[in-house]
Amino acid sequence: MIALLLFGSFFLFLGLGIPVAFALGLSAVVTLITTDGVQVLDVVPSVMFPSMSSGTLLAIPFFILAGIVMQYTGISQRLVDLAFLIFGRFSHGLAAVTIISAFFFSAISGSGPATVAAIGAILIPALVRNGYQKKHAVSLVAASGSMGIVVPPSIAFIIFAVVAAEFGSISISRLFIAGIVPGIIMAAAFFIAALFVPRVRELAGLPVKAGPRAEAAARSTSTVTSESGSVGAGSAGNGSVGNGGSGDGAAGGRTQLLTTKGRAASASSGSGVGSVDPTVTVDVEGGFGEVMTALVKAIPGLLIPVIILGGIYGGIFTPTEAGAVASVYALIVGVFVYRELTWKDMPKVFLESGVSTAVIMFIVGVASLFSYVITVEGVADRISTAVLSVTDNKYLILAAITIILLIVGAFVDAISAFYLFIPILVPILIGVGVDMTTIGVFMTVNLAIGLFTPPVGLNLYVGAGIGKIRLEEVVRGVVPFLICAIIALLLITYIPAISNWLPDLLGVG
Repeated sequence: MIALLLFGSFFLFLGLGIPVAFALGLSAVVTLITTDGVQVLDVVPSVMFPSMSSGTLLAIPFFILAGIVMQYTGISQRLVDLAFLIFGRFSHGLAAVTIISAFFFSAISGSGPATVAAIGAILIPALVRNGYQKKHAVSLVAASGSMGIVVPPSIAFIIFAVVAAEFGSISISRLFIAGIVPGIIMAAAFFIAALFVPRVRELAGLPVKAGPRAEAAARSTSTVTSESGSVGAGSAGNGSVGNGGSGDGAAGGRTQLLTTKGRAASASSGSGVGSVDPTVTVDVEGGFGEVMTALVKAIPGLLIPVIILGGIYGGIFTPTEAGAVASVYALIVGVFVYRELTWKDMPKVFLESGVSTAVIMFIVGVASLFSYVITVEGVADRISTAVLSVTDNKYLILAAITIILLIVGAFVDAISAFYLFIPILVPILIGVGVDMTTIGVFMTVNLAIGLFTPPVGLNLYVGAGIGKIRLEEVVRGVVPFLICAIIALLLITYIPAISNWLPDLLGVG
């Protein structure tokens, strides 16, 4: 009865259009009042405040700050440039560039939507120019961005370690290293899906920096047709980076592109770009000199995950301290190395970081109250007993939980889902012999898929906004990526060595 009241009221509030965070808090309060009376409400602040003030969670605002700072410094553009010079010459190279760029930015931001926002402004227009339908371009970026909560440092892993601590020992460090191989498997799955996505043409070119004036110049001097008509250069997420054309190496020779000064240049591939005082020439084959130049420019950003993971596993600092080090390093890189972050930008950066942190912490607070009700009222124990009385077959239970989490992930964010289901599912999984590392990784990958699963996949909304396309169209384009991601999920779920091999090899407990 209590379980029905708790979950029934939660889904009722969701059906009424109430945001997930408020629905969690309201359903918990309704259940408490119904079962124990109004006087029990004094427990609400005593549960919410300690959950939000946990020292372990202090890593979250630091990693958020580091990710936002790196968005302002153009690190995503530099990662794309480097990835394209290395992989852009190959067939389907731009799809590989998208996935690799997302993987590396995930290792900086720790967030799926942040990854989509950072690389989407550069790569969605480039993918469209390269012949991908816009729905598939947005879907590829949205799916690739889901690696943001799997590849370390992951905010989701931090939350899992905090919530699951009462059921078994699991360190954030082990979860971080355990996410690397599953992240690579997800990246491979998305690339395989991209191989089956039809393209209407192949063009040549490289993504380069271009402001709004450059994009206007490109639109006035070029005509690139697609199934839906003429496509411009697109717009950048923060107004400072955009792109020219992009390609998979369909044409040889040297190609002249848009420059940062907004001049259009002619293309040897015959794409119809007019000639207006070209000042930059790049080799579509990605000469060694160009690759090394791009590598040098990208090194300060690429060092962030190295510093974070190297410091943690070298015993230099804890994951929380790693977040502080990452944010300070990001500020130094943005202000003194790349010099694209000015002191005038600081209030905006810290305000954005503060708002993002506040949203997450509010969700943590109300979700912890929901989790408290599940535990105190014995809901978790009763559900666990009921499930195990039906079957104790580990593989059937994993299959059932996978289906549940895939459905839940389509409606609820990962943080809320962890607080909802960890008290219920972790005891069941431990009871059938699944280790904590596998549980953490497979639940996180499940919920990562939810980031690009309709109807509430947040990555889809971010990508659709950048690509200026209706969500309904994106949903049709995301199917192949969803299918391949689920296959990858099944491998990660049923082969525990995928999650445990690397942390065991490195001796991370």
